[in-house]
Amino acid sequence: MRYAFFLILLVPLSAHAYVSWRLWQLLPLPLWGRMAVTVSLALAFVMSFVAVMPQLDRMPMPLSTTVYHIGTSWLIALLYLVLLFLALDVLRLCHLMPDQLLRNSWKGTALVAGVMMALLGYGYVHYINKVRVGLTLPTEKRLVRPLRVVMTSDWHLGYHNRRAELARWIDMINAEEPDLVLIAGDVIDRSIRPLDEDGMAAEFHRLKAPVYACLGNHEYYSGEPQALRFYREAGIHLLRDSVADVEGVLVVGRDDRTNPRRQSLKDLVRGIDPTRYIILLDHQPYHLEEAEAAGIDMELAGHTHHGQVWPASWITDWMYECAFGEHHRGATRYYVSSGLGIWGGKFRIGTRSEYIVADIVRE
Repeated sequence: MRYAFFLILLVPLSAHAYVSWRLWQLLPLPLWGRMAVTVSLALAFVMSFVAVMPQLDRMPMPLSTTVYHIGTSWLIALLYLVLLFLALDVLRLCHLMPDQLLRNSWKGTALVAGVMMALLGYGYVHYINKVRVGLTLPTEKRLVRPLRVVMTSDWHLGYHNRRAELARWIDMINAEEPDLVLIAGDVIDRSIRPLDEDGMAAEFHRLKAPVYACLGNHEYYSGEPQALRFYREAGIHLLRDSVADVEGVLVVGRDDRTNPRRQSLKDLVRGIDPTRYIILLDHQPYHLEEAEAAGIDMELAGHTHHGQVWPASWITDWMYECAFGEHHRGATRYYVSSGLGIWGGKFRIGTRSEYIVADIVRE
């Protein structure tokens, strides 16, 4: 375990050292200027570790928010700086770019700064602008009436997604005039503290439709008892290995697989009426064959964020049968959402933040 920890730590350390070295060579600054940049980047790197540690909750709120934003954003910037410098080094070694452009060069500095500002600026705007996904779910099963369901996952409310942003999301959902709102886990990011201090639970009461949700792994990270309390205060109906009858549709919610003692899906659906339309909420999209075997009509999952940024999306595509979007297995439909919110730095590059508006209608 100790060796695995050091191996995991070695990757970001090596990446940070490589970027710092290349910037030291690139920047046409005096010694003190390059040292100032190196120290600033080292501080941002340290913040990226503090952002996931319990000590963050013990700092004053403005400092905690600043540390979280800078630390997690630096991880995204670090990824793309590594890719950019590697690409430039390959071009240099292939004699397609002059070596002088990457050493003590204002032109090279402008090139790197321009690419990073354009990339991260695009990523931020792309994150802020949520994508509306429209789905029609026809069924031969009996319905009381056609239903409009707003389906979401991974809100990750916390030090970065604050109450003002939550209010915008609530308005966006209310504008769809849904009959039901479903959340497939990870309402909370990593700590309940910013949600309590911002009074975010009250914001959920503005939703004009009943809200049902299952737990995600981040509810466990934030502290299970505190997460359960927040769900109650927010008026969110938590389905934890339980089934709810909502407007004639059966909504099945599983506990997150973080809990090794969660009930099996087979046992959970035993005895429920198969002539009713059944929606499953399961945060992590593993073992999709279980929903097919259980006769589920629609499964909503999240968790993957589709990697948040490219090329991490390639990793999630490799890890999961379906890491993002629509999927089918027999008569069962699936949607794995990349999430309404995000963990860490607010950048979406090659992925998207989204919410799904699904109309369940008689075929």
